[in-house]
Amino acid sequence: MGTHSFPFISTKRCLLRGITVEDLSRIYAGLSNPEVIRYYGVSFDSLEATRYQMEWYNQLEKDGTGIWWAITSRDKENFFGAAGLNNISKEHLKGEIGFWLMPDYWGQGIMREIVPEILNHCFETLNLHRIEGIVEHENVNCKKLMERLGFQHEGTMKECEIKNGRFISLDMYAMIKRD
Repeated sequence: MGTHSFPFISTKRCLLRGITVEDLSRIYAGLSNPEVIRYYGVSFDSLEATRYQMEWYNQLEKDGTGIWWAITSRDKENFFGAAGLNNISKEHLKGEIGFWLMPDYWGQGIMREIVPEILNHCFETLNLHRIEGIVEHENVNCKKLMERLGFQHEGTMKECEIKNGRFISLDMYAMIKRD
């Protein structure tokens, strides 16, 4: 999955491209924004700390356990957020989807536009059978989105993680490849 053959995806309004070093400040702006990280698994308080996230994106691609895209406008002028897959298991033919958007772009249908294209890439090109989405129980908007996208709610893992000093529950969503 080297960067030279990174799969670009374009939709009516968006371009999904590889995340580059030039995106560092944009990734930091997103993953330090209190609204974005409220229900997100990682957050950063400095540009320097955000470099770990950039290395993580690169490492996923290098070792074949994931792929993440920068989400931009088609003219590349606006950076909307990031989306992708991690925890890809070649043995079990599954992966875990994740995504985030800058608040300015919430409620505009961007995820409903791009996620089906990402899923298509996962099922057709990566030949995965199952895509999982793990959502914090209180993240009602994301849970509604997962259902609109066709993911099935498989259950709730009650108080299974600690975040900000308190237990949180996670909802498991999944989509199986339709032949």
